[in-house]
Amino acid sequence: MKSTFSGWRYLWKSEDIRRKLIITFILLVIYRLAANVPAPGVNQEILEAFLNSSAAGGNFLGFLDLLSGGTVSNFSLLSMGVYPYITAQIILQLLIPIIPSLQKRIQEDPREGRRWQEKWTYYLAVPMAALSAIGQINIFNSLSINSGIGQPILPFGLTNPDTALASWTVLIAMTAGTMFAIWLGELISEYGIRGQGLSLIIFAGIVSQIPAQLVALLADEQTRWVMLGLTLVVIVLTVLVIVYVQQGRRNVPVMYPGRRVGNRMSMPVKGTLPLMVNLSGMIPLIFASAILQFPVIVASWFVNSENPGVRDFFLNIQNFFGNTTGATSNWGYWLIYFLMVVTFTFFYTTVMFDQQNYGENLKKMGASIPGVHTGAPTQKYLGTVQRRITLIGAVFLGVVAILPFLVSLLLGAIGLAAASSQTSIFLITSSGLLIVVGVVRDTFQNIDAELKLHGYQESLLVR
Repeated sequence: MKSTFSGWRYLWKSEDIRRKLIITFILLVIYRLAANVPAPGVNQEILEAFLNSSAAGGNFLGFLDLLSGGTVSNFSLLSMGVYPYITAQIILQLLIPIIPSLQKRIQEDPREGRRWQEKWTYYLAVPMAALSAIGQINIFNSLSINSGIGQPILPFGLTNPDTALASWTVLIAMTAGTMFAIWLGELISEYGIRGQGLSLIIFAGIVSQIPAQLVALLADEQTRWVMLGLTLVVIVLTVLVIVYVQQGRRNVPVMYPGRRVGNRMSMPVKGTLPLMVNLSGMIPLIFASAILQFPVIVASWFVNSENPGVRDFFLNIQNFFGNTTGATSNWGYWLIYFLMVVTFTFFYTTVMFDQQNYGENLKKMGASIPGVHTGAPTQKYLGTVQRRITLIGAVFLGVVAILPFLVSLLLGAIGLAAASSQTSIFLITSSGLLIVVGVVRDTFQNIDAELKLHGYQESLLVR
């Protein structure tokens, strides 16, 4: 066993790998430049005043800012990032096991099924991007109006003759910006680091925010070193736990049939079927956050109602689901968030596991699990094992989701309640690190596979 990074010197030796890395870097730079282009019609003075107010905080906008790479706070053309595409992917993946005709189509011809799924993901991403843009504009405007500023960041009304043209323009522009970001991600997957386009788009956005977050963290002279030390501890511990859980496997013993060599039959081969502790990755966090955003989006349409009862009701909903920063934040929101993440982890894992259909696939290969009948009993047994180990992964994702709240409670307990308003950085540290670690790991594995494909046996990975 030895650790070697000598494979780095081969990255520029191979013309093909060098070209892919350069293309990936250039496309990421283009994305980050485009992310700074503001949406048309945004009042920058009101936007700056809003971002400096207390109403701009909270897990709601913070999570959107995380996925978009900081473009939400800038209200750029790429404010939604690739989030609508990811949402469309999740919706289709959940619909496939529910609709028998779709499930049959995928199983009969997996390659054609994947093409169909990719095509309809693009189609669904367009209306999802438009709806996300409308919701985001309404949320920003309602928060700005009710925060004391009293003015909307972007006058918006698709049916109002005075604002219709400008509103349709910004809606089309922001939807096009999302599709442009998705297109850049697909170019990276095709011509750059294979299969990592969308992940690297999100990764680049998270990393780009680190300098600004560090400056904000060190702004308070009284708590800067405590916060910096606590941040480093949280980062190190979170990375260790993420790597440990993400690499966790339950190896189920499997007996594979022997092979015939001439007139002789070889003995059965012992093997294992690895089941992942966290099969769902970041999807439950994204899905639970999307569901919790829905009440805020709905409330944004009614918070300016002339009816006082309706206005107060939806203002309370907006405050409950939107303002979640600091040690005094609503613990009910975080409890709901935790439970939803755990629930969606089990749900999404079950959907993905059933699509694998291990029982039938092992039966076709003639393989079996000792003591378990082939076919449906095998699938049922593996499903039971998968649910048991998923409990660890579900609780892990739930803790990652509510880590900002836990950190704020810790700061309040040790007498740093004033510093708890800075815990938005821990949202990036927890959820963001889960993305960053996964992307870095997958990228290293892809580059390692490319090196081996080109005949370079010394890899980048630990041996």
